[in-house]
Amino acid sequence: MVECQLPKLKVVGSNPIARSSYFRLTGSERYVTDKGLIHIYTGEGKGKTTSALGLALRSRSRGKRILFVQFFKEKDDQSELSLLQQLGVKILVFDEIKSPFFYPSIDRNTLRDEAEKALHILQELISSNAFDLVVLDEFICLVSEDVISESEAIGFLKNKPVSLELVLTGRGATERIMAEADYVTYMKHIKHPYDRGIQARKGIEI
Repeated sequence: MVECQLPKLKVVGSNPIARSSYFRLTGSERYVTDKGLIHIYTGEGKGKTTSALGLALRSRSRGKRILFVQFFKEKDDQSELSLLQQLGVKILVFDEIKSPFFYPSIDRNTLRDEAEKALHILQELISSNAFDLVVLDEFICLVSEDVISESEAIGFLKNKPVSLELVLTGRGATERIMAEADYVTYMKHIKHPYDRGIQARKGIEI
């Protein structure tokens, strides 16, 4: 199988596909790019983290180097993250950064300081080119729950390495943040067992 470089594509508006450098596989209509894209899973429905986990698993199966990061959650050695870790995925849980929605008495200034430190750590990690795909689970909630500003979040996204694939999850993605993404999936809540008083079940919701 031989790869041949195509002529530069003409940019049409802000089409992210037209901006990317593409190569065509001989005898195929498929195109691939070495530019990393941004994915967002948002909305009030179930499935945001689940989708990100599935993508991380698929990517790892192809030999990609993965970093899976969580905010607003506590480290659990019996969770799906431990399985990912066994598969060679690097795991980073900022469990000191808690949701103000669930912890209303938490000190906001301390929370913002911890979030700034976390972003600094992440910036260094992703700038090292040690990863092909990075998942930031509940990153969107840092903005929607006013832990970091929308501008801070966008600045972070704009500074990602060109080749890095970045996945963000969380409720409340703003229009400006979604404008930075190449994929946006909105999980709509239509029906959920919790509506009938059924609590989260291990292995399904947690």
